Amino acid sequence: MSNGGIPTVNAPTVEEIARAGTLIEPHIHRTPILETSGLIQGREVALKLENTQATGSFKVRGAFTTLLSSGVPKAGVVAASGGNHGAAVAYAARALGHKATIYVPELAGPSKIALIRETGADLHVVSGTYAEALSAAMAFEVETGAMQIHAYDAPMTVAGQGTLLREWESQNLDADTILIAVGGGGLIGGALAWLQGRRNIVAVEPELAPTLNAAIAAGRPVDVEVSGIAANALGARQIGQICFDLATKHQIATVTVTDEAIAIAQAALWKTCRQWVEPAGAAALAALMSAAYQPAKNETVAVLVCGANPAPGPFD
Repeated sequence: MSNGGIPTVNAPTVEEIARAGTLIEPHIHRTPILETSGLIQGREVALKLENTQATGSFKVRGAFTTLLSSGVPKAGVVAASGGNHGAAVAYAARALGHKATIYVPELAGPSKIALIRETGADLHVVSGTYAEALSAAMAFEVETGAMQIHAYDAPMTVAGQGTLLREWESQNLDADTILIAVGGGGLIGGALAWLQGRRNIVAVEPELAPTLNAAIAAGRPVDVEVSGIAANALGARQIGQICFDLATKHQIATVTVTDEAIAIAQAALWKTCRQWVEPAGAAALAALMSAAYQPAKNETVAVLVCGANPAPGPFD
């Protein structure tokens, strides 16, 4: 057990997520809810605007949980990321006075790379995808003794991401079903760990990065080829074990969406709600707008908008 009471193995419990929420509360934003009937004709939808979180994504929740729950070595922390996790770790490390080394692939894009650079972290941009960045980060960990903060498949990361649903329920979340985009599975894993089957969760993946769908079909996490417009945020090559175990335990529904559907939802969030998000941030809404997920007539639905770092950004 670590100093902050978050476990080092297996999925976090409800109690551990609650402790994480108390631990990180002074360091994060309490993000707003937007209820709108302008996105889908005849249906009101509640949007949790986690795109307004510090650094533009939910990732700071896991980063602060890990750093505040652990003894950080003199070599600091290291993380591999498609962009958002790296920015979150760098931001949290700076806030708490730790050195951060971040590895990202070139496809992270200029906005996310610039965001990480602004924190003063030691940034390394590598060729390839997230998998190559992770290999480089693991080598750095072995060489220096820095503490690795995994983007999605670590208990403290998942506990931190679970605080999002804890917060949302404290804001009077009223929904039968919640749509959540999936990359490596840290966010939806945290949601499942907190909710424990009390609400329906629908996992939404790009057709060109179907890591959870592939794992469910195979009966275990497997490598998939990833590409498409959301690959720099939802481009993990393999779903995390924690997410896979929770998804299969709760037998959640999974759907995939096209790049075209994601782009349409991204545009709709700007035109209707004035929320400028990256493709990954619009993926969950895309499932509803494209009818990849079709709710029952009286089913209430909420959507998690998770990322606000498009490339190019609005001022690039």
